[in-house]
Amino acid sequence: VPALATERRFAQRLREYLEEEQLLDGRYQLQQVPGGRVALPVLEEKVSQRCLPPKMPCELVRIQDPVPSRAARRRTPAQKLRDELRRLLGGTWTEELERDVPHAWQRHGDLVLLSEDSFKAEPWERLGKGGQGACPGPARGAAHISQISRDGCVAGSVLWETVASALGARRVARRGRVMPDGMRTPSVTLLLGQDGWVEHVDNGIRWAGAAGCRWRGEGTALTISAGSSRYTFDVTKCMFSPGNITEKLRVASLPCSGEVLVDLYAGIGYFTLPFLVHAGAAFVHACEWNSHAVEALRRTLVLNGVRDRCHIHAGDSRQLELRGVADRVNLGLIPSSEEGWPVACRVLKKDTGGVLHIHHNVETPPAPAPPQTPVLPAERGSPEAASSGGEAQHPTEDGAKETRGARLRPEWQRWAEDTATRIQGLLAELHGRPWCTSLLHIEAVKSYAPHVHHLVLDLECRPVLP
Repeated sequence: VPALATERRFAQRLREYLEEEQLLDGRYQLQQVPGGRVALPVLEEKVSQRCLPPKMPCELVRIQDPVPSRAARRRTPAQKLRDELRRLLGGTWTEELERDVPHAWQRHGDLVLLSEDSFKAEPWERLGKGGQGACPGPARGAAHISQISRDGCVAGSVLWETVASALGARRVARRGRVMPDGMRTPSVTLLLGQDGWVEHVDNGIRWAGAAGCRWRGEGTALTISAGSSRYTFDVTKCMFSPGNITEKLRVASLPCSGEVLVDLYAGIGYFTLPFLVHAGAAFVHACEWNSHAVEALRRTLVLNGVRDRCHIHAGDSRQLELRGVADRVNLGLIPSSEEGWPVACRVLKKDTGGVLHIHHNVETPPAPAPPQTPVLPAERGSPEAASSGGEAQHPTEDGAKETRGARLRPEWQRWAEDTATRIQGLLAELHGRPWCTSLLHIEAVKSYAPHVHHLVLDLECRPVLP
């Protein structure tokens, strides 16, 4: 680290001058150097452009083992990333570049997934060229400053290695827009690393009896407690939505012991896994048509020791040949799972029925005043429907800040009632006899877009007894 060394009697005056001129590198502590002198870490690119006062004799030296300052040890990862990039680029650093450095990202093991709008300014595009697919290794960061050309260009691998080092990762990727191919295939560019296969641990999902369990690292391996869910997938081929964690937690707590579940849109096992591992489902039929997600799901089931309790139906779930096997059906597709409703009705047990978990994006215009608390009818098609007084639990408008017992939006209620009526009609037509549908619960998973909410309706469906 570059520093200015001076006699102890000049150290305080020099420090004040460096702070005033914004030349002091606050990431490191002052250190003693041979000859009884004190070395003050500086920003070299700025010092070279200034004339130091002659009354403060000093010389430029290098501190071989710099000690981080207290402020540096308190730095957030985002601050550390900006500092390391600024140090790498030296005098070519600009405000435009700083605005383009991300403040948040997803982490999957040793891979950091940057947002779509990260490092998109023209200078970053120029700096990052040539680094894609580079083999991961110890990030070298500022040791590669010599590779920066006069116009500010740096080898792409050095740029991404610096990002990886600052964020404690070995691989770096950047998201693009989801492809409109019906499979929600991600457009992800691997910037550093050989492949995109990762493991993700939902360590917050636990069942009774797993309290106090933890995971720990042992060398390069990871030992996971029985109360965790582990997913493995290729980030360049499969979607992973951390915004669905509240719904996965809810699914994990459902009483599914001994039940058979059909998951019509399984993906890599977002909901298949908590149903099996935590909710106690006896068996799951998982449907998925994306071949990459099917492979990820197979690996995930093996990873969690539940492969023998799940059958994967690869292909279009609308062509599923199962009939009358399910106690519960999960329809986890947005913006709408409506195309799967007829299949869901067919797979429910015809004599006892079951529960449908129906995902849907519902538009919610801004309300001029707090809505009145609605009353959920106990049952559609039954004499008791008109006098039911049950109220669903549901979150507030902000799905990320869920509040149990908040008021239900009228638009959500209308969507749920309409869905229940249509499902009831499908079941009656399919079986040739009346069915009843009951609204058990409406869950707001997240805000999907302005005034659009990702909801889940738990709908109980039962045949009417003669």
